[in-house]
Amino acid sequence: MNNYTNDNTARRYKAHVSTLGTTQLHLRNPYIIAWWSAAFPGFGHMLLSKYLRGYALFIWEVFVNIKAHVNYAMIYSFQGNIDMAKEVLDTRWLLMYIPVYLFGIWDSYRTTVDMNKIYLLAEREEHRFNSFSLGALEINYLDKRNPIMACMWSLFIPGLGQLYIHRILTSFFVIVSLVVFYYYSSVQEAIVLLFLGKVKEATSVIKPEWLLFIPSHYGFAVYDSYINTVENNNLFDKDLRNHLKENYQSKSFYIQKGQKVK
Repeated sequence: MNNYTNDNTARRYKAHVSTLGTTQLHLRNPYIIAWWSAAFPGFGHMLLSKYLRGYALFIWEVFVNIKAHVNYAMIYSFQGNIDMAKEVLDTRWLLMYIPVYLFGIWDSYRTTVDMNKIYLLAEREEHRFNSFSLGALEINYLDKRNPIMACMWSLFIPGLGQLYIHRILTSFFVIVSLVVFYYYSSVQEAIVLLFLGKVKEATSVIKPEWLLFIPSHYGFAVYDSYINTVENNNLFDKDLRNHLKENYQSKSFYIQKGQKVK
């Protein structure tokens, strides 16, 4: 149940509020989106709310990266052992990995530029959109939330910040993938051993090829929760301003261009 039903009378809508989350158009820096796609394929598209494309690229990255031993090669490269980096790479998988990796960066940049244009047109049209959604399993509505709080929860466990701002799809995917990375990297077992002072054992149980997925995972969760909290707050302000103007502002109220309001 929505407080407003899309009647398709406008060519473009700025936002849509559903029980699974709030999807909106807003201006984004295409270079930042492309950078996130380079950091981890799929993240750039998730920031654009292109979930199916983002999930596909994310799963491809994890699967092919492990098969091609890209993370192992990166570790040896950081250590200056270039010969071992070359030896560990599986070229049968690597030659499939590179084109898709480059596509993710290019497509996220291209899509961001296009969506920025659509946003500018939708902003001019100022068509009404729903701001409240009530379903059998969830309730979602536009409201102001604290961006710092979203970051804090994302630092505890990636995905909790998205739950805080009601980005259910992103939250579910981030949490599930984090559990997979934790399990296969044995990072939590290593942390327990470190607390016990067993440094050598902690180092030996770590699986570095899975561990390298985790830092970018944390970074994305924090950035995504912060940016979307800020933009949701901006969307709430605009929606409230339009509501007050439409229902409470006098029709005779007019401010001339350049006139100061005291």
